[in-house]
Amino acid sequence: MRILLSNDDGVYAEGIHTMYQHLSEHFDVTVIAPDRNCSGMSNALSLHQPLRVQKTEKGFYSVNGTPSDCVQLGVNSGLFEEPDLVVSGINHGPNLGDDTVYSGTVAAALEGRHLGHPAIAVSLCAKQDQHFDTAAALTVDIIKKLKGHPLQNNQILNVNVPNLPLESIKGIRATRCGKRHRAETMVEDTDPFGNRIFWYGRLGNEADAGTGTDFYAIKHGYCSVSPLSTDMTVHDQIDSMNTWLQEYVR
Repeated sequence: MRILLSNDDGVYAEGIHTMYQHLSEHFDVTVIAPDRNCSGMSNALSLHQPLRVQKTEKGFYSVNGTPSDCVQLGVNSGLFEEPDLVVSGINHGPNLGDDTVYSGTVAAALEGRHLGHPAIAVSLCAKQDQHFDTAAALTVDIIKKLKGHPLQNNQILNVNVPNLPLESIKGIRATRCGKRHRAETMVEDTDPFGNRIFWYGRLGNEADAGTGTDFYAIKHGYCSVSPLSTDMTVHDQIDSMNTWLQEYVR
């Protein structure tokens, strides 16, 4: 199996190196990742600048673009063989609930799916003292399971892993995305020249973290696997919307 591995923390991040070490023991892995931290980039594409690809001393490919750019290059540039699977991660921190909307990690997986390949996003729920080996080992196990349970064409997996030694993980659970409260108020400051600037406040606390959510699984020591759809259409609303839209007369 050929795997295209990317991330949003950058080509030199510890998470992607640990993931590569584990995946390459079982699969043919090509790493294409941003040359810097691109957290929060979501699905952004670099439409107004050329993309440059450079090979690092580790044999990884570094790109002056976004996570989605990296996957596009891996599939559409003609430089690489088509992958059988796109893996994004390991992210340095969780991508739970509403985080998925902004996540460059999840976006790289979505880009892979949009380009016709099954895809997985993997995040470790910690910012320090990370057990990256745990997340990588669980990813290998999940990929092996996918051979007998292939993903649907409009689906990716969003995997979040508790920051625990592998032997302390209680199991793997299929989950739905929880919800956060709105983020804290933006913080106003001034730059060295006296101009007003703003920083984002901290993420909101969990608003929906009940049984069955990704938040709940992580809190209780389980690896969370959330199936996400690439189809944003709310299909059950189409008929009722047509009813009132057909009444429109200008």
